[in-house]
Amino acid sequence: MSADSGRRPASLWPLVLLTSFSLMLCFASYGNPFPFMGTLYQGASAQRFVFGDSLISLYLLIGVLKRQRLTVWLLIGYNLVDICNAWVNLSLIPAAEYARLAGSPVPEGDLLSSTLLASIALILMNMYIFRMRREFDNPSPYLF
Repeated sequence: MSADSGRRPASLWPLVLLTSFSLMLCFASYGNPFPFMGTLYQGASAQRFVFGDSLISLYLLIGVLKRQRLTVWLLIGYNLVDICNAWVNLSLIPAAEYARLAGSPVPEGDLLSSTLLASIALILMNMYIFRMRREFDNPSPYLF
């Protein structure tokens, strides 16, 4: 389907929903500690990280809606960085630190299983994005 037709292929809607959900999760984490590459940021630095992550997520959502070719590779890269970040955080930030922030015990097994499931979900999402990369037919590197 060409970019001039104005209609989005039905195969893009799951991706639109997933990137919208990711954006809402970014907005919802504002004010909370932000774990990034083994360091747990708090306060103003965490808010800056969340703001930057929200801007990136918004850019990716608009790129998906506009079927921008560059967005395919940015989404795949973003997901791979997210997977790496989750595993680095799991290995470097102790479960006791998460428990202290949550105010309740956090079993290490639960952290491991949720990280594993999230990684599998992101890998499957990357496979889906790669399979439908031809649907992204807008060659412009600019969103607006």
